[in-house]
Amino acid sequence: MHDLIDSHSHLDVEDFDQDRDAVVQRARDSGVARQVVPAIAQSGWNRLGSICRQYSGLYPAYGLHPIYLPQHQPSHLDELHRIIEREQPVAIGECGLDHHIEGLDPSSQLDYFEAQLKLAGKHDLPLIIHARQALDEVTACIRRHAPLRGVVHSFSGSPQQAQQLWKLGFCIGIGGPVTYERARRLREIVAHMPIEFLLLETDSPDQPMHGHQGRRNEPALLPQVLASVAGLRGESEASVAAATCANAVRLFRLD
Repeated sequence: MHDLIDSHSHLDVEDFDQDRDAVVQRARDSGVARQVVPAIAQSGWNRLGSICRQYSGLYPAYGLHPIYLPQHQPSHLDELHRIIEREQPVAIGECGLDHHIEGLDPSSQLDYFEAQLKLAGKHDLPLIIHARQALDEVTACIRRHAPLRGVVHSFSGSPQQAQQLWKLGFCIGIGGPVTYERARRLREIVAHMPIEFLLLETDSPDQPMHGHQGRRNEPALLPQVLASVAGLRGESEASVAAATCANAVRLFRLD
């Protein structure tokens, strides 16, 4: 068993309400003692903070997720500033752009995203970024507001797009998709990328691992991501675990 950090887990959502204690314990038993838990909307911030205070090793991030755009209001950006000052989270997020889902106004998404980039710069916090069919635009936004730091989670772009993010000092988060052999492009990137920009994640309860299709994902399954990454890189699981943990500790300034 290796010490691991799940850099992206939505442990606060309703999917875990019936057995959250057991989920946290299974994660710890699997070596996942620490998790970064990003928010999705203002309505869940207080609940997320309360859950993270309830369990040691859970670290909150607060932000406005682009998929939940209909729930966001401009006043929530002011509230985000206040909760950052009050609770000093480890990151701002989950935020970003999503051009996959129809009906999410691109202009409004961009307004909320850029406002959160500015808050990250103001508070010297890393960003947890969602970028679906929007990687080039996300990268351009990061470049406009540089210097910033953070992670583009569930990375699904090209080697060239990944390299642009590394050059800006951003990590890429790798989770369940890397465990599928059909994800050839992603697996090739993971095999050859600089390990100092790699984070492991589950995105629980979403993006289940190979062999767990159709079931709820959870942080205890992170060792499967580790095994896939180590195998692709031809490195030991111990060395990959140590490097990715160090990356997460450095990025999020964890205890």
